[in-house]
Amino acid sequence: MVPHLVTALKGPLLELERRFLEATPQIERWFRLEWQERTPPFYCSTDLRNAGFKLAPVDTNLFPGGFNNLSEQVLPLAIQAAMVAVDKYCPEARNLLVIAEDRLEQLDYRQNLLWLAKVLRQTGLEVRIGSLDPALEQSQRIDLADGQMLVVEPVRRHGRRIVVDEFNPCTVLLNDDLSQGVPQVLRNAHEQTVLPPLHASWSVRRKSTHFGAYREVARRFAKAFQIDPWLIDPGFSSCGQVDFTSRDGEDCLIAGVESVLRQMRSKYREYKVTEKPFVIIKADAGTRGMGVLSVRSADDVRNLSAAQRELMAVGEDGLPVTEVIVQEGVPTFETINDAVAEPVVYMIDRYVVGGFYRVHAERGPNENLNAPGMRFVPLPFASSCNLPDAQALPEEAANRFYAYGVVARLALLAASIELERTDPDQSLYG
Repeated sequence: MVPHLVTALKGPLLELERRFLEATPQIERWFRLEWQERTPPFYCSTDLRNAGFKLAPVDTNLFPGGFNNLSEQVLPLAIQAAMVAVDKYCPEARNLLVIAEDRLEQLDYRQNLLWLAKVLRQTGLEVRIGSLDPALEQSQRIDLADGQMLVVEPVRRHGRRIVVDEFNPCTVLLNDDLSQGVPQVLRNAHEQTVLPPLHASWSVRRKSTHFGAYREVARRFAKAFQIDPWLIDPGFSSCGQVDFTSRDGEDCLIAGVESVLRQMRSKYREYKVTEKPFVIIKADAGTRGMGVLSVRSADDVRNLSAAQRELMAVGEDGLPVTEVIVQEGVPTFETINDAVAEPVVYMIDRYVVGGFYRVHAERGPNENLNAPGMRFVPLPFASSCNLPDAQALPEEAANRFYAYGVVARLALLAASIELERTDPDQSLYG
């Protein structure tokens, strides 16, 4: 399932995208064979960047919280994919508990939970929403302005089972990335499937591990279809012990910046790219755009201001940043009403179910768009088809999204490999 979606990007199609379209049957077979060996995460979202000369993922989230930004037109596809995912992990499932993040005061996140619950209920499951917030001692009813209602219940332990009230689910779906750590209430659940697995949480997971797995996937794919893997793979380096306040670990950071920039300059010369390369320094764990910095040289790192160092020292939920990834900066040349935009692709199981643009009017093409002031524009269906249109011109918007779906699924495949390799012994959660 790869929907026809409308994108904002106009103009000639990249040569890379043309090759994807020409090889569609072979690409779909390649993915089919890969998924025979792997189990995809229950759901996933990927931020992409299309530079015009390169198309690559820059972030992969295993706890997507923006389902409400998808077009209503993608609901049937999402329901179908959710049915496949539920049957794969727990074919006997009747009850499912969604565990929410502690940001229920945000309207957008409430709408995300409603959208997710709606999809899951349409698969035939009874769905309840729980919270790990210790301040929540009884069920809370949240009335929304559009007349909808959200009921959130405190998650507790009944013996070795995770429950809310008398509701005893066989499947627990985390929509909380557990960046603060895995709470005791979720550990050693007995005969319950917890998705994503606990080691997918940001208290354990690292972006550098993911992009290491992605590099392997990109190289295999590139070899199969005779393309340069650099065209779909953002280079990176990582540093494990950095203190932005005391400047400890700065040498490692500078070496990483210089290494990635050196590789970029070589490729820019090869492809006659005239733009000046840049890299993104960001926390190796966590989301929400916290602790992100764009630099063009090692001197930019040496000359960070006190305010910049303070900003980089703290990440999601106020946690200190000591591990960072230095990632090749991929500019975006997509815009919506003159505002810079980047596509975000949503997947359930191994299927692309939709996407939207993250748009920021106050940011440039070389900057992080996941920041206050961003907005979201859904990518609606262009037609009822789920495959690229061979009869249409390659540069038509409906076909362009196929390439986005290919790269997003490569990131999804990398996430499945990442989770396999980082799966700990269950005693670690005991």
